[in-house]
Amino acid sequence: MTVRDALARLDVRDLLPRRDDYDLRPRTIGADLLAGLTVGIVALPLALAFGVSSGVGPAAGLVTAVVAGVVAAVFGGSRFQVSGPTGAMAVILAPIVAEHGIASVALVTLLGGLIVLLAGVLRLGRAVTFIPWPVVEGFTLGIAAIIFLQQVPAAVGQEAAAGGNTLLTAVRAITDAAGALDTLALDAASLWSLAIVTLVAALMLVLPHLHAAIPASLVAVVAATVLTQATGASVTTIGTLPDALPVPVLPGLSATAVGDLLGAAVAIAALAAIESLLSARVAASIAPGGSVYQPDRELVGQGLASVASGLFGGMPATGAIARTAVNVRSGARTRLAAVVHALVILAVIYLATGPVGRIPLAALAGVLMVTSFRMIGAGTIRAVLRSTRSDAATFVVTAVITVAFDLIEAVQIGLVVAAFFALRRLARASSVHREPLPGLAHEGDERIALFRLDGAMFFGASDRILGEVTDTSVRENVLVVILRLSQLGMVDATGARALAELVTALEQRGITVLAKGVQPQHLRLMTTVGMLDELRHESHLFNTLDDAVTHARSHVHRAAQGTDIAQLDGRR
Repeated sequence: MTVRDALARLDVRDLLPRRDDYDLRPRTIGADLLAGLTVGIVALPLALAFGVSSGVGPAAGLVTAVVAGVVAAVFGGSRFQVSGPTGAMAVILAPIVAEHGIASVALVTLLGGLIVLLAGVLRLGRAVTFIPWPVVEGFTLGIAAIIFLQQVPAAVGQEAAAGGNTLLTAVRAITDAAGALDTLALDAASLWSLAIVTLVAALMLVLPHLHAAIPASLVAVVAATVLTQATGASVTTIGTLPDALPVPVLPGLSATAVGDLLGAAVAIAALAAIESLLSARVAASIAPGGSVYQPDRELVGQGLASVASGLFGGMPATGAIARTAVNVRSGARTRLAAVVHALVILAVIYLATGPVGRIPLAALAGVLMVTSFRMIGAGTIRAVLRSTRSDAATFVVTAVITVAFDLIEAVQIGLVVAAFFALRRLARASSVHREPLPGLAHEGDERIALFRLDGAMFFGASDRILGEVTDTSVRENVLVVILRLSQLGMVDATGARALAELVTALEQRGITVLAKGVQPQHLRLMTTVGMLDELRHESHLFNTLDDAVTHARSHVHRAAQGTDIAQLDGRR
């Protein structure tokens, strides 16, 4: 990298907000206000629910939606992105809270935000394009399954131990509830919880069919709250909420605390970056007329959003695909819509914390259960499973590891599995073909072997290609081998070294090797690893096949006459 390139990377002016981020014409402002109001109504129950499921609490969910929502909208790289607490972040945050306590959330949020911010400054935003589609969908399916399983204990009125395996906890809750039902010991609170979840799920599924504009999740939560208040049902509610934003406080920083939470912060940062960039990419693809987003600026915005959220006592934030999609489909024009969405939730904090505090937790569980089913459609699952066996295997492995073990490990292992299958396909596409010599046949042509190497000469295919050429050459007792290299699309160091070893092995058996058509982009590498040095003479490197065949026939002719081949090479 040159000094100019290094200075260009340090220039962050394109990562900062600009005047043209907004369109202040009345029609555009009106569209943004309406879209922001719609998204705010949709986001309110989700913010509460994700705060509860993460173990941080509903207030933290509201704070994150407000603070991170504004900061990410202003500094982010997408004009449609809506940020806040998400299901994936709640899933990864819950075990951190269980292990390190709720006091650790502010610090881990701050550290994770700083890592994402640094990634944006270092221009790492394009890295998300290297994540294959089956890995993304498998990860999403795993997250959806975890979110659903997390709500099972609340849905059947059972206590869930914090920090336990989500799948085992859900199975244990169902087993306990079934046992209590058999013995008629299922209490009224459990029955009410199950009824509320059923009511919320039914309303969320039915209302959109009546009218697409109905905010189904909000209506369902309001209906459940009204029902429990009117009947005096004994259910657990959200409880007291703050009626104002908290004062920003810098969490306690110590080497020990940072060391204990650094691994968790890296995991949070990786998830925040991946989810936010994927969400921004989805928004760009579904926007009317298409749209563009700045991935590096998006990381900067999301990093700053999590830092701000941590200072205000919130949780890590990411771009939210579902809310972003609602924003686009509601007619948003600029990032003002996302700001308005945050202000709507802020108004709830200052004006309606009393009614919000009476929402049953079971209602939020119902919202999340339905949301989990909507995170990935059956059509998408069928498409992945029917694509290729390797992609289907990658999808399944990623989803299973996400549910059974760890989110970040699932992405890492999914990438490894996808890379393995990709390399295997590339290796299979790499081949060596024996070709006839061009033109009229000459006496002695049977002592010449012409091999065309196709595809890629890399570590996954080099041994096989080397073996095929060597075995054929020795078995047919040829005198000259012509390696036609012009069709090689990619050569790595292992492949180039394998070619050098091939030349050495053939020359040691008395077989002269001629190389034809080395591409300019491969020439330096082959020179560096010594492949060209292994040729018997520098004249054995050709640009045209006719010249290489003519030279090969001269070798065979001289060999038949007993002429010293070295003298021939010297004359050429």
